Amino acid sequence: MRHSVKPPIIWLNVLLFLTTFIAAIIAVPWYGMVQGYQAEHWLWLLVAFSFCNLSITAGYHRLWSHKTYQAHPALRVIFAIGGAFALQNSALHWSSDHRIHHKHVDKNDVDPYSAKRGLWFSHIGWMLRHYNKESYHDYGNCRDLQKDWVVMWQHKYYLLLAIATNIGIPLALGLIYHDIAGMLLIVGVLRLVLSHHTTFFINSLAHVWGSQPYTDKNTARDNGILAVLTFGEGYHNFHHIFENDYRNGIYWWQYDPTKWFIKSSQWLGLADKLRTTPKLKIEQAKAKQALKKALEKIEDRPDMQHLKQALNDEFELLVGKIKDYYELKRQLVEHKRSGLVAKYEHSLLLIRYRQIKAERKALQKNWQLMLTHCY
Repeated sequence: MRHSVKPPIIWLNVLLFLTTFIAAIIAVPWYGMVQGYQAEHWLWLLVAFSFCNLSITAGYHRLWSHKTYQAHPALRVIFAIGGAFALQNSALHWSSDHRIHHKHVDKNDVDPYSAKRGLWFSHIGWMLRHYNKESYHDYGNCRDLQKDWVVMWQHKYYLLLAIATNIGIPLALGLIYHDIAGMLLIVGVLRLVLSHHTTFFINSLAHVWGSQPYTDKNTARDNGILAVLTFGEGYHNFHHIFENDYRNGIYWWQYDPTKWFIKSSQWLGLADKLRTTPKLKIEQAKAKQALKKALEKIEDRPDMQHLKQALNDEFELLVGKIKDYYELKRQLVEHKRSGLVAKYEHSLLLIRYRQIKAERKALQKNWQLMLTHCY
């Protein structure tokens, strides 16, 4: 909450972020020039970094914060350990903050890391002062998670797990490879800084840099570059309108390793009940947003008034055709599953489906052509 007098500084957080960052930009390269790093240093940096970030994206975020799928206890324990290694507070606390963010996104006095309070604040500033001290231990919005023994086990022993992983893992690797200082710097310090700031990018850069193909009711953006840096979390505009989808990148060509990891876990029997958004809703949202942007572009142009009505009419036709297309597709799937529909009835439905599909394609092509006239 914004006050005329700033809240007290959280010195532990300031010290942690400052010392690790300074060590990452000074001590890490200095040691590399003096002693040098070997292939095993970079390999374990990649492994540890991936372990931490997937524990946050697939665990803290998509599993616990949004319940987009269910995971086997063994996988949940792995996420809990990786989350402690990432040093981003317990899953319970993280999820509570994140649910508040989604419920009150961009509302300065409620959203814990509102992007409208500036890039610095949403990236790291919100963690440097007691802005949310009154609600810091209020987990009323996570009663479901309080029934998960893994979440509560990690919450109870979070500090112990954080120390054991952040010191124990790099130290163990140092002993194995006979370079304790090098592993502490690479797998300990550098990995932690990279893990922190790539995650923080979602709260900051993903709300100011990118496109808004689905909605502009909040500041969230889709950004393919951020997706690469954040294990698929960069498709943030989609996520904020369809938060219960286990995917962020919905197309095959969109980089979303968290989505691939969750799907692979399902194949291995470690995850189930993966939730996805109906394609109809996605296409409707995109068409509605495209219409809104186009109308805004020609709002003050008297020579384009005729195009406004044409756009609205074409939008209604397109949305109607999209609905027809997915309804016929659903019926065809049901027919195939039941096996009780007469062959000629199925053939007639298939002919109708192909006709609607062609009409929809033609309407989409015309729709895109009309939109280009607005830019």
